Amino acid sequence: MAGAAIFDVDGTLTDTNHLHVVAWWEAFRQAGHTVPMPDIHRAVGLGSGDLIERLLGADRDPEQDEGISSAHTVLYGTYFDRLPAFRGAGDLLRTLAGRDWQVVLATSASGAELAALRRAVDADEVIRATASSDDVERGKPSAEPVELACRLAGVTPERAVFVGDTVWDMEAATRAGVGAVALLSGGIPRADLERAGADAVYRDVADLLDHLDDSPFGPGPG
Repeated sequence: MAGAAIFDVDGTLTDTNHLHVVAWWEAFRQAGHTVPMPDIHRAVGLGSGDLIERLLGADRDPEQDEGISSAHTVLYGTYFDRLPAFRGAGDLLRTLAGRDWQVVLATSASGAELAALRRAVDADEVIRATASSDDVERGKPSAEPVELACRLAGVTPERAVFVGDTVWDMEAATRAGVGAVALLSGGIPRADLERAGADAVYRDVADLLDHLDDSPFGPGPG
């Protein structure tokens, strides 16, 4: 067995980061907050509680948090029937599985949202397990989701590679002691991803698939 191929979903396998930005922007607006979209974009990938605290500050009224998060969930849910996967997303997962990698998702999505994302990727037959926000106490950039993904795949961190698109993904991978592959498809600059610990950077999943043999998923253990 080659090892564990662990994937973030939003911005990595699916072209959904900017849908999250718009949904969060409107959720904040409905609660009386004007939050710049570039700031929201850089916070995407955090769990909802951490995202709200990062954008509104620790001195905010925490009683608004649940309402803001719920509004985001409802707004983002309007896209569930048409979430777009990146070209090559399903092909990459199937190719890795064909090379004996255990494919596991590590995502802050859960429930109906996660189900919609998996439908978009359309590779359920090769996804061994999922570490969702329902399964951990702390989301990325904590190592907990990545560590859980390793356990679900039955491998040690040394035999795992995590693919993501945000600084939070790279920090989580580094803390968990797994290989860190970054994609530029989420809109985060290469330099920021490398500073956060990326071992390799690719344009998107299709680019990674095209260069798979020269990547951390190449011949030999992960």
